[in-house]
Amino acid sequence: VQLQASGGGLVQPGGSLRLSCAAAGVTLDNYDIGWFRQAPGKQRGGVSCISSSDGSTYYADSVKGRFTISRDNAKNTVYLQMNSLKPEDTAVYCCGADRRRMSTTAQRMGVIHPITVSYWGQGTQVTVSS
Repeated sequence: VQLQASGGGLVQPGGSLRLSCAAAGVTLDNYDIGWFRQAPGKQRGGVSCISSSDGSTYYADSVKGRFTISRDNAKNTVYLQMNSLKPEDTAVYCCGADRRRMSTTAQRMGVIHPITVSYWGQGTQVTVSS
């Protein structure tokens, strides 16, 4: 599974960005897809994921109400719409895929955990600064 994240950039606080996670050679709706981020000096953490089974979505508390994850099956792409961005959202964002563990863990434990990812894409830098 090859994933490619894109859409990052520099944005002012309060602004918006939309990240895209595209796949080659596989159908993304067969996989749980998650977005993760890593800021300098910090561990990689889960931001959001979308289930392959029923489209359920999960979010880290820090982004609830501001970020929205969605799928476009026709384009074989998963998006992360990020609104009301804050400086603390600055990080490298990457997407990951797994058959089912990601959403199951998010549902049962309330955590979108990097350990549940089987396939990683390259990251895209998001910088929120005035």
